Amino acid sequence: MGQQTAGSKAGSDTSQASRRVIDLLNRQVANCNVLYVKLHDYHWNVKGPNFYTLHAKFEELYDEVTLFMDEVAERVLALGGKPLSTMISYLAETTLSEAKGDEDAEAMVRSLIQDLSQVAAELKETAEIADEAGDLPTHDMLVGKQEQLEKHVWMLEAFLAS
Repeated sequence: MGQQTAGSKAGSDTSQASRRVIDLLNRQVANCNVLYVKLHDYHWNVKGPNFYTLHAKFEELYDEVTLFMDEVAERVLALGGKPLSTMISYLAETTLSEAKGDEDAEAMVRSLIQDLSQVAAELKETAEIADEAGDLPTHDMLVGKQEQLEKHVWMLEAFLAS
């Protein structure tokens, strides 16, 4: 981002737009951390005839969430912000709910469909705001991840349809 004079309107708009993008990215840092823990709960506690399939899928997803969490946190830093990094801040900022701890395999998948759909919608919103702020790297990162999440939702929905 270019430097602006302290009193310029453009400088305050850029700073405000950047701050909004950072806040929305931090929401996704929180969401990723809650989802990471939820996916581990599901990975460790799934039972039933689809155990092997879901056990492996949940591991794949928490590995993917870990990479995205790091990418988003590093983007927050690149924009001059500070990524959230405590459990209390994650729980305060997340738009997702924790695992209930007693879900059967189908409820786990339904919960993930809901969570991934929620995050995909939030990524779309944040990408649009980043685009309006002239932050194309953030926009591109989020659109790519939105596409991945929508594919996961489609696959999980197909799994439930079987």
